[in-house]
Formats: sequence, C-alpha cells, structure tokens
Amino acid sequence: MNDNYNYTEPQQRESIFQIRKKKDNYFIHILLFALTFLSVTLGGVFWAGQDPFQLLNFQSGLLYAVLIITVLTFHEFGHYFAARFHNVDVTLPYYIPFPFIMLNPFGTMGAVIRMKSPANDRKALFDIAIAGPIAGWVVSVIFLIIGFLTLPSIDYLYSIHPEYETAGVKVGGFSFGYNIVFWILEKLLTNSPGVFMPPMNEVYHYPFLCVGWFGLLITALNMMPVGQLDGGHISYAMFGDKHKWLAYTTFGLLLFFGLLGILPFFGIDSTIGSINWLLWVILIAFIIKIKHPDNVTNFHIPLSKGRVILGWISYLIFIISFCPVPFTGDF
Repeated sequence: MNDNYNYTEPQQRESIFQIRKKKDNYFIHILLFALTFLSVTLGGVFWAGQDPFQLLNFQSGLLYAVLIITVLTFHEFGHYFAARFHNVDVTLPYYIPFPFIMLNPFGTMGAVIRMKSPANDRKALFDIAIAGPIAGWVVSVIFLIIGFLTLPSIDYLYSIHPEYETAGVKVGGFSFGYNIVFWILEKLLTNSPGVFMPPMNEVYHYPFLCVGWFGLLITALNMMPVGQLDGGHISYAMFGDKHKWLAYTTFGLLLFFGLLGILPFFGIDSTIGSINWLLWVILIAFIIKIKHPDNVTNFHIPLSKGRVILGWISYLIFIISFCPVPFTGDF
C-alpha cells in the first residue's frame, strides 16, 4: 500500500468516493492487469522449461499466470475492501508487469493500491494493513496443499528433463529455499509410498507449488514490521511509537542475513544468509523507511482484544513464511 495521501475530513469522504468513480482511469488499471497477465504467462512458460518468447508455448504458462494473479488479487482486494469498510478512499489495484524474464522469472513486481485519504484511527489502519497479507497467505497455503496432493509421477519431470531418466534427477543449481510452512506441508502431505517430491531446484516446474511458495515469500516481505510495509502498519497500530524497536530489530536482522550472504565471495562457506537481503536493507533505509510515520488521527482509541490477538498471529505468519535464504544458485 502507498500511504502518500492527502488528509480528507471524514464527513467529506462519501462525496469523494462519488467523485473518484468519475475520475478513476479504469483504462490504466485494465491495461496494467493485461500486461501483467502477459508477463506472468511468459514467466510460467519459462518455469515450464520452454522458450517464453515462442508463441506456441504460450499455453504452457496459463495455469501459472492464473494462480499468481489470483494471489495478487486476493492480497490487494483484501486491502481494498477493508479500506472501503472503514470509508478510507483508495484506488483499485495497480498490477505491476515485469517482462524481463531473465531478471525476474516470476513475471511481476506484485501489485499496489494507493490510499488517497488517511486511516482515521488505529482500527482502520490495522484492518486495512492486515487484510491483504492474510488473504494472500491463505490462498497461497491452499495452492501449496493442492500442489502437494496432486503431485504427478516422476514422468512429468522426465518430460521436461529427459536426461534425468538415465542420469538421475539433478540436485543443485538454482533452487528455492525452505520456509517453515512449506517444509511442514511437504512432510505431512508427501510422505506416502510412491509419491515423488521434486527437489527444491525443480519445484518451480510445478505451478501450484511454485506460486504457493512465491505467495508465502511476498507475504513475508510485506509483513516485515518496518516502515510503510503492511507489517509496519500493523506494528504501529499495535504499539504506537514503541514499534520502532521492533522495526530496528528487524532491520538489523536483515542486515545480518545480508552480510552472511557475502561470505561465500571471500571463500567462507555460509548457507544461512543471502545477499538479496542487502537490497532490502537499501530499500528500507532510503525508500520504505524503518519507522512508521505518525500519521493516524484518533490514535488514543485502543485496538480490541481480538485485533491484538490477530496482530500476534500475523507475526507468527511472518516467522513461519520467512525464508532466510530465498534462492541459491543461478538461473
């Protein structure tokens, strides 16, 4: 979400919604959606082990595209409907295409909505912030469960890598990293005789597993309790100014994991951190910011006990979805 909004008096909001309906440029939203669907389809073709720029391969990426668009849509409309419930003026989602597949094979940088008026109290800020990642996380877990329960035989992987049939399934190279949710579901749902669970360097060939894993990753990234991220909004709504200690701790841990990722460049083995986190350190330090701004009116109104409990659950979701080493190896 983007919180660069202009303040609007509460009594003016109903008329503003009516005006915005006339001013919304639906063409932009539709165009970005179409471009993003195209770019994620190209990503799906790439993950299927085919040439993404060969038109005949287009259908190979459609399932992946539908799944990843579904995760993004549930996340953003979770924010959207929570905002409308609290009479906070927001835009429709802006989907972000990324067709440069060799730089980002997922085919998208996500989606955002823009808040055009402030959250009037802590309840509104909390509800709007938490609704998106919770919705996206639930869908991602459902996709993972479907993926684990419908794993094809090893012949599916042989159809992509014929050489594996004689040389054996390769382990290594570019791989997704484990998080707690993925690891638990794998152990629970693939422990039956005759079930072939692909290694993590081949999981991206399986659309439900690939998108489910990616959905957990973007949920964890959004729920980091810093700055203008969803997790930052949640922690600010829960703790007020004291949220800064949680934000600084999270920032320090990201820096720690990022620095550990540099060690292999100096000949020191390290399988704990990832250099990717240094990019997030830079983004948080200069764009997202570490502390949440004090921009909520009526902050004295406390959160309900149910919201506080849900807030703590969101931290648990962050922990079990966070992947200290998201990727290893090269494409």
